[in-house]
Amino acid sequence: MKMETGLPVSQGTGVASTPAGRAFISRGREAVRFALAQKRPWGEMVDRSSFAKPESLGDATTRIRKNMSHFRINYAIIIVDIVALSLVLHPVSLFMLGLVLAAWTYLYLVRTEPLVAFGRTFSEREILVIMGVLSIVVVLMTSVGYILMSALLVGFLITAAHGAFRVPDDLFLDDQEASGGFLSFLGSGATGVPMVSHV
Repeated sequence: MKMETGLPVSQGTGVASTPAGRAFISRGREAVRFALAQKRPWGEMVDRSSFAKPESLGDATTRIRKNMSHFRINYAIIIVDIVALSLVLHPVSLFMLGLVLAAWTYLYLVRTEPLVAFGRTFSEREILVIMGVLSIVVVLMTSVGYILMSALLVGFLITAAHGAFRVPDDLFLDDQEASGGFLSFLGSGATGVPMVSHV
């Protein structure tokens, strides 16, 4: 039985080995850098003198909308931290999610040869469908889905409560911020990286 000592890296098929894959990864990094650059100071967010009970439901809704626009990166960080903490407190779910993420990483970022299993070579589309179904099964049929949904709900409730009680009168909202949504930073980050079509 002869074992191979190395993997060939030429003619790779993984996402990272293609120009489109490298552009996608680069665009993701730029979006993260751009998003973190928009984070507001935490002291501004928790300034006790800026909190007051909203006068009505309409007032609370207006405050939430303005605060979501101003503190969207801070809120996203809070939600991600709550999700991460929830997973750390449930190691089995973290392990299951880690397995799925490791499979995605291997199949789309590490793998350099076509996937062959049971004497059959799988196309990229077949791999995507299989991994999509596997991911849905792991999320919905195990406690991973419940934990993720619960953590997201808690995160959204905390940020909504902060947004409703923080008076946004001292916040400066320029036209770009006011028109942007909660996740608007994702589309703005890597304007210098060209979009790559797979058609």
